[in-house]
Formats: sequence, structure tokens, C-alpha cells
Amino acid sequence: MLSRNWRLGRGFVNYGVCRQSLRNFAAAGDKNKGPDNASAADERHPLHGIRILDLSRIIAGPYCTMVLADLGAEVIKVERPHFGDEARKWGPPFLENSKDAAYFLAPNRNKRSICIDIKRGTKLLHKLAEISDVLVENYVPGTLERYNLGYEQLRKVNPKLIYCSMTGYGSVGPYAKRPGYDVIASSVGGLMHITGERDGPPSKVGVAVTDMSTGLYAHGAILAALYQRTRTQRGQKIEVDLLSTCCSLLLNVGSNYLNSGVEAGRMGTAHSSIVPYQSFKTKDGYLTLGTGSDVQFEDLCRRLKVEHLPQDPKFKTNKDRVINRKELIGFLEEMLAGNTSRNWMKLFEGASFPVGPVNSIPEVFEDEHIKAIGLVKSLRHPKDGTVKVVGPPVVFSEARNDARTAPPTLGQHTDEVLGELLGFGPEELAELKKENIIQ
Repeated sequence: MLSRNWRLGRGFVNYGVCRQSLRNFAAAGDKNKGPDNASAADERHPLHGIRILDLSRIIAGPYCTMVLADLGAEVIKVERPHFGDEARKWGPPFLENSKDAAYFLAPNRNKRSICIDIKRGTKLLHKLAEISDVLVENYVPGTLERYNLGYEQLRKVNPKLIYCSMTGYGSVGPYAKRPGYDVIASSVGGLMHITGERDGPPSKVGVAVTDMSTGLYAHGAILAALYQRTRTQRGQKIEVDLLSTCCSLLLNVGSNYLNSGVEAGRMGTAHSSIVPYQSFKTKDGYLTLGTGSDVQFEDLCRRLKVEHLPQDPKFKTNKDRVINRKELIGFLEEMLAGNTSRNWMKLFEGASFPVGPVNSIPEVFEDEHIKAIGLVKSLRHPKDGTVKVVGPPVVFSEARNDARTAPPTLGQHTDEVLGELLGFGPEELAELKKENIIQ
């Protein structure tokens, strides 16, 4: 039965038409459109016309493909039948009707979900890869090769395919076959060693920063490969891994050790090279401020009515303040603890130095600035009414970059995608479902 599904006349000759047949999206990014208005990706989106076959799960891969989808790429999210992306189960909290975890909503908007068994649906995936520009996957190295879905196998199907492999440790080295998770990469890569209070245990960052950073590296690499393909007409393989990403995030800490042998420790919110630059306890919370220059330090002292401090040889330059950190910070701690964060913010209004309260998450989304820029978007969900997401942080003057559709339910678009792109009819789809190849 399957052999007759691969006739080119079933949809492949109309590749250009297929690219234009995307579903209308629920608009949330435009000021004059609510969650019930249709808004399709169009020529104003930089990646309009680019198709991405997304075999990734959890965070790093989906975060990467979401960023690309926001820019207009058509992302087809391939999930395991009857189970799906593991992040759908990462709760509570869960959505009431679809039962998807709220966690899953964060990196999966603007995508279409199809369910294909990668072990038995290889031919389907080959045909989708044949008409795709990019494939993204985050399996342990060697896994997809066993199912004839590795790069060397798929480049024969589509020589122009850009194949992005996201792993924990890369494809070579003694750790290559280990599964990769954010907190483990942050442990091995030293990030947890330098995070936390000075006398406390190592601590993870509050979100999966290594996963997300890996996704951002991958997104940039994919864009570079797409640009290079315009000159070479050839695809290529991209490898991005969590551990390498984590090491790159060490930034000055890594540079200090590599060039001077200086080993960093945990410093809480303080900065190793700038003083003051940290959070201070106030009467009702915490306030973070920093003075990156001597002029900014003078402004801080003037507002606190301690103008003599910048004249003291112990605090005159940043180098002096780093050396005498303990004395200066102790003085500022005592002073800032005597008033509320709100009152300090009023006093520091218009200051040359950066300053802000340590907000709780409710305070973040109630903040007047966050509301004014419209960062939070409401999207119509097929089962749960309306869901909210944090929209793209990048704004273009001539292009669109927006949240258009809610994260899909499991297999929501299987029939639609296989019908539109591969030309399957209702009977053929029903047979594939009966054989548990798709859902």
C-alpha cells in the first residue's frame, strides 16, 4: 500500500504551492488584532517560505525552532504517537482540557504537530525531509542513524538540507553517548560552581539557561547555514552541544582562569570585577544596583548624601573599591536596609547608574513597562480557550517577528500536513493510523 504513496504527482511537483498553503494563524502580535483574528506568516516575515522539520523535544531544540517560527518559518513538529514531546507531561500545572503542561507552552508556539513513529514511519520522514530546508534533532548521537535518519542518509535524499544536531556533549569524545540535560551540563561545565551564595552550596539558575542558550546558538547557526546555501546551493550538518555552550557562557570567568590562572568562586549577586554591583536588602525586599564607572559611583554617593566616599582613597577608583569591597558593601548594606525598595527607586529616578528592584514573578508581569510594551501575548488554543505566552523580545523596523498560534495539541496537524504536503487522502491516512505509524 505504501509504495503507491510516493508518486511525485501526489504533491511534490507542487512544492511552491505547498509552501504557500500554510494555515491562517491566530494573531496576537499586532496591536489591532485580538486572539480570534487570523494572521498568516507572510512576506514581511524574514523566514517566510522556509520549512523546518523539527524532531527535537524538551527545551533546547524546541526553543530554537520557536525562535525561527516567530520569524515566519513553517515548523513541523514531529512527535511520538500517543506520547509526544516529554515536556507535555512536565507539570503541574496543566491546562484543563488538553492536559498539556504549562511548561510545554513556553517553547512551542507557531508550530504544527504531527505524530509519526520514527521507527516505522521512515519513508514518511524521508519525504518530508526531501521538501524541507532544515531538520533539527536532539537525540543521543547514533540514535537516528539506526532508523536511516542520520545526516549522511538524509543528505542523499536532499543535498540542500541543513541538518542541525543538538546533543549534550557533541558527537566525539568520551561523553558523546551520554544523555544531555541542562542541569548536568551546568554542573560539568562549571556554571553551578560559580552560582549561589559565597558560603552556600552550588545552585542552578532559575530557568534552563544552558538549554535556551544552546537553542539560540543553534538558531544563529541555522540562519548562517541558510545564508551560505544561497551561494553554494549545498546543505550541511551543524552540531551544537550543551557542554560547549555552558563553557562559552563562562565568559570573563573562563578568560580569567585561562589567561591568569584565577579560579572563580560563588559570589551571590555580586560581581567579581565591579563594586558595587549586586543586590542589597531593603525594608521590604531587595534592590539591585551597579556602578560601572567612577562617575556613576559619584552619582550614587551624591544621591545617598555621602559625597565624601568617592574622595576616600579606599573607594576612589573601581580597583580601590574591589580591593576594599567588604568595607564598602557593609556600609551600603546598612544604609539601603533603612528604606523600602519603592522609596529608593523614587530617590534614584533619573540616575546615571542602573538600578531596579528584585521583582517576584507576579510583579514582573504587573510591571508598568512590561505592560506598556505588550510583551505578553494571548493566543487562541484549540482546546483551552486562550493561553498566554511571552512574545519575541526582538523587534524589527521592516519585518515581522511575532507569536501567531498557540502551541499545538498532540498530533493536531497530522492529517493536514500529510494531506497538503504528501498528498495522502482520508483512506490512506486511516490505514496509517490503523497500523500505528501515525496518530
